[in-house]
Amino acid sequence: MALQQLTDEQTRSWTRAQKDEWWFKNIFRGDMPQLTLRSGLTGFLLGGVLAATGLYIGGKTGISIGVGLTSVILAFALFRALHGAGLASDFTILENNCTQSIATAAGYVVTPLFSSLAAYMMITGVIIPWWQMMVWMVVVSMIGVLLAFPMKRRFINEDQLPFPEGRACGVVLDSLYTGQAGEGMFKARLLGVVAVGTAVYQAIVSDGWMKLLQFKLLAMDRWAGLKEPWTLHERLDTYYYAAAAQAGLWLPKILGTDVRALGLRLTLDAAMLGVGGLMGIAVATSCLLGAFVNFVVLAPLMIQAGDIVARVAPNGSTVPISRAEIVNQWSMWWGVTMMVVGSLVSLAAKPELFTAAFKSVRGKATAAPAGRDLLADIEVPLWVSYVGVPVFSVLGAWVTHVFFGVPMHLALISLPLIFVLTIICTNSMALTSWTPTGSLSKITQFTMGAIDRTNPASNLLPAGMTSEIASNAANLLSDIKPGYMLGGKPRHQAIGHVIGLFAGVLACVPLYFLLFLPKGADGTRSTGTLVSEQFAMPAALQWKGVAEIIAKGLQGLPTSALVAMGVAALAAVLMEAARIVTKGRFPLSAVSVGLGVVLPPESTFAMWVGAMIFWLMGLRHKAPGSRGHRIWVEGCEPICAGLISGAALMGIGNAIVNVLLN
Repeated sequence: MALQQLTDEQTRSWTRAQKDEWWFKNIFRGDMPQLTLRSGLTGFLLGGVLAATGLYIGGKTGISIGVGLTSVILAFALFRALHGAGLASDFTILENNCTQSIATAAGYVVTPLFSSLAAYMMITGVIIPWWQMMVWMVVVSMIGVLLAFPMKRRFINEDQLPFPEGRACGVVLDSLYTGQAGEGMFKARLLGVVAVGTAVYQAIVSDGWMKLLQFKLLAMDRWAGLKEPWTLHERLDTYYYAAAAQAGLWLPKILGTDVRALGLRLTLDAAMLGVGGLMGIAVATSCLLGAFVNFVVLAPLMIQAGDIVARVAPNGSTVPISRAEIVNQWSMWWGVTMMVVGSLVSLAAKPELFTAAFKSVRGKATAAPAGRDLLADIEVPLWVSYVGVPVFSVLGAWVTHVFFGVPMHLALISLPLIFVLTIICTNSMALTSWTPTGSLSKITQFTMGAIDRTNPASNLLPAGMTSEIASNAANLLSDIKPGYMLGGKPRHQAIGHVIGLFAGVLACVPLYFLLFLPKGADGTRSTGTLVSEQFAMPAALQWKGVAEIIAKGLQGLPTSALVAMGVAALAAVLMEAARIVTKGRFPLSAVSVGLGVVLPPESTFAMWVGAMIFWLMGLRHKAPGSRGHRIWVEGCEPICAGLISGAALMGIGNAIVNVLLN
């Protein structure tokens, strides 16, 4: 069924009262169940699971993955199957939309765990207590929720802005429940089959699952003498190196450095194949270019020049050169420069985001509804935001001061800047589905750092607040858009978003300690485990690099690093300028090139392979309606979601099994 919407002329000429009346009479479905016990519980559980996969992928790539359409398909398939078995009535379209709101909120709330909070712990060496993480994340996220609803009346009700990602979700929901249910079930089966196959593969390459299977379940005498369980090696080149050790075969080196020390391994990482499929060939190729320049060209040169060396740890042991050491000692600086300069140039090239945002704020008020407001019992009352925003803002500043040592006056000073940047970010989401939280948070980070250079928390945590508030406000409005299109109650979606915040925090903070801060042999935790060969934490390294530049300046960096930063800044400007001049046709992205520098090159290559597979299959199966097009083009997102969720959930399970067995 075609979704109804106002014409451009109606949008321009009607008052908000007229638009609200049209929506109430033509779109609103007041008698349809929306936030029910089952939709709330489904969203809570689904949100917790999808947030866990988001945390896993964020730790590997620094990328926040959207889970909206995945949750829509899964919830639809679950209740369609239960309905077919006679165990439950089918989900309504608004119940599914509410479930999607909860799951999406849960997925995005975890971002600080692999960005600002992780960077704070890396710099200070202090592990934040779990309860402080939870309190800070919930309080800050609530500010974003409370800011969203006054803006909702302007951006959605009055201006009828598109919110492309939200609109796409509304179109998918409408198609599933009005005649294309078979297509929805096909995508759900596609996701399920890929997820199960990926999970089986991930179990075979995981030491914990194989240990459980071979030592505990089978309990055969022939396994008794084994020190380690048998596993299929995820790093495929392991087999070559094992044979080379016995037969004296050639070991590949670049300028005398073993390629394994450079991180140049051949790894079949299913989750990264899925991430690559979602990011597309242009972004994946940019990442691969950054990895090639850094690890194949620059790193061997810097090792030979002595600017990257094996260092001595505080306990007196020698830390050999590895990919992580290369990034921390040298490469991080030019990689972070590429990302920061590229994102700022890209943002500056879109002045309409700033002008449109402030026009929206300053715009003339439309006539108030005549008589009683038709939406008074549907919209979130504005007094909730007018009271809640100041209360939670002061509370957020206070917990930031108490938990992290940010001076109270700096935490308060940052609040007006946070609100302004949130409006810009939300307007960007409304027009493009792009949230420039990275570049906007750097503005806050540099501003606060200029006031206080001595305390890294003074720039990290206010910037983290910027990112989280802006992300929550923008994503909540994007979630509300399909609800508005389908006739849902904004109040229910607001409550759902709050439920999602708690789902994500409760699921992921304990998991965070398990994955990234495990206890050592002595029973203690160390921030040194945050960055590992499995989890590169590229987003946290970017935040950390900017904070260190603010605090220490550029003194102490080798000359080669300073030169590389200068060249990287110039290259980032040129790349983004080329993208602007060609209107996006220039294939390289400075931000993506910089991301490839801090990611493990084996992961970058796997992402590129995934992107290349989907790109080639898309070229091969161009004809809409063909089976190949249905699978590889229309089914791209379900396949990638299956690869990511199957690998991530099994990887998380592997970590839990190892803890229990040990």
